Amino acid sequence: MKLLPAITALGLLAANSFTHAADPNLARNLAATCANCHGTNGHAVKGAGIDALAGMEKSKTLQKLSDFRSGDKPASIMHQISKGYTDEQLDLIATFFAAQK
Repeated sequence: MKLLPAITALGLLAANSFTHAADPNLARNLAATCANCHGTNGHAVKGAGIDALAGMEKSKTLQKLSDFRSGDKPASIMHQISKGYTDEQLDLIATFFAAQK
C-alpha cells in the first residue's frame, strides 16, 4: 500500500512531461511573455532601445540569456526573468525567435 502513492506521483510526473512535449504552441506561449518589452513575436519598436529578437540566431539569444542569468550582462530586469525559466524553456524561446522574420 505504501508503494501506491509513489507510483501515482511518478505517473503524474511522467504525464506532465508528455503534456509539455505534446503542446505545439508551448514555444510561442513562452515567447509571448517577452512581448511587453521586445514586441509581438520579437519585433521591437525601432528606436526604443530594446533588442529585436525576431530572426536573431538561436545561439546568440541563448548566450545573451546565459549572460543575464550569470550576471555577466547587466540588466534592469532580464537577470531575474531569465532565472525563471528552465534551460529547455529558454531553448524553446530562442528557437521560436530565430524562426521569426
